[in-house]
Amino acid sequence: MKAHTSETQATITPEKALEFLKEGNKRFVGNLKVNRNLLEQVNDTRQGQWPFAVILSCIDSRTSAELIFDQGLGDIFSIRIAGNFVNQDILGSMEFGCNVAGSKLVVVLGHSKCGALKGGLDAPKIEGLGMDNLNHLIYHFQPCIDKIIKEGEERSSTNEDLLERLNICNIEKTMDDIRHQSSTLRTLEEEGKIKIVGANYCVESGEVTWL
Repeated sequence: MKAHTSETQATITPEKALEFLKEGNKRFVGNLKVNRNLLEQVNDTRQGQWPFAVILSCIDSRTSAELIFDQGLGDIFSIRIAGNFVNQDILGSMEFGCNVAGSKLVVVLGHSKCGALKGGLDAPKIEGLGMDNLNHLIYHFQPCIDKIIKEGEERSSTNEDLLERLNICNIEKTMDDIRHQSSTLRTLEEEGKIKIVGANYCVESGEVTWL
C-alpha cells in the first residue's frame, strides 16, 4: 500500500474519503489489516503530505485513529484531546488540514466509556482535588449534561445509559461547534468540498458506527 500523493488526493471526493475509513474499520475489526511498508511510506512522504481526512478523537489510549481505520503514514491528520471537543487552536488545525493541505473529510470520533465524559458527570464530586486544568477541561461537557439529563436521574459515571447519551450528544455538539465557529469549514462543507461527520468507536468490539 503506497502513501497518498497530490495526484491521488486530488481524485478523492468526501464520499470516497468516508468509504476509505469505513473499509479500514472493517479490516481492523476483521484483523485483516493492509500490508504496508512503513519505512517505504516514510520515504514516499519525505517531500510532503497529502492526507484525505482530518480525524478529531479522544486521547484515550484505545482510540488511535490510524489503527482503528487501518491507515498508514500520510493518510490522515490525527487531532486528539480528552473528550474530543474543539477550541480555537483545534479549529485552526482543521482549517489547515482541509483548506491548505486538501483533506476532504472531517470526522468527530467519540468512544464508549470515555474517561473525560465520566469526569464531566462526576465533576461536582471531584471539584477541589487539586487538578485545576483537568477541572477546566471536564466542564466543557456541562452544556450537554444539562441538555440530556432527566429529572431525578442519577448524575454519575456509573450510569451507563447517561454516559453513552452524553457521548453521542458531545459528538453532535462538537460537529455543530465546528460549523458555527469556523466559517472556513462551514463554507467548504456548503460548497461540497468536504464533509463533516460524526462517529462512535466501541472500545469493546473495535467497531465504529456512524452518526
